[in-house]
Amino acid sequence: MTEKLKGTTTVGIVCKDGVVLAADRRASLGNMVLSENVTKVFWIDDHLALAGAGSVGDILSLVRLLRAEAKLYRARVGKEMSVKALATLTSNVLHGNRFMPYFGWFLIAGHDEKPGLYSIDMAGGVTEDKFTAAGSGMEFAFSILEENYREDMPLEGGVKLALRAIKAATRRDVFTGGGVTLVTVTREGYREWSDEEIKALLE
Repeated sequence: MTEKLKGTTTVGIVCKDGVVLAADRRASLGNMVLSENVTKVFWIDDHLALAGAGSVGDILSLVRLLRAEAKLYRARVGKEMSVKALATLTSNVLHGNRFMPYFGWFLIAGHDEKPGLYSIDMAGGVTEDKFTAAGSGMEFAFSILEENYREDMPLEGGVKLALRAIKAATRRDVFTGGGVTLVTVTREGYREWSDEEIKALLE
């Protein structure tokens, strides 16, 4: 099987009191939907998260590596890894494997002294962003983000905007769908929102 499970929309938004990551849950193989319940946003450490668009297997492999590295860093240094350090580590891993790449586009988010968000391509190129999207539905997500994002947005506003962006991609991109995973990272830590909370916001 040469084709990989892929197709998604991921969104990241920096707010004044935290950062939001959201993604749909559909996994496809070519033009066939294989699952509507795939997780694409992951806990890395208490104040760090990753969202991935691309090959599910490659994303999971990178998540396992980064979790181990974050735990090792905490043991060696005595504090959690910063958002920038995790982005740099991810970039180094991806660049070091550029000839046998991880097939994915990754959003690194977290909160140390302040909220942070980085977009990293499969060759290790890093961009620090206030808001971004990745995956097959990114154009539709960006159309919502560009029009509605503001830097002083509170976390609640960022959550609602992320859900609107994913919803727009779900309507127009056939590879996006199957519900939404929503995560926020604040000074208090990582939080994954329940399906009931997300449904209430979408209604």
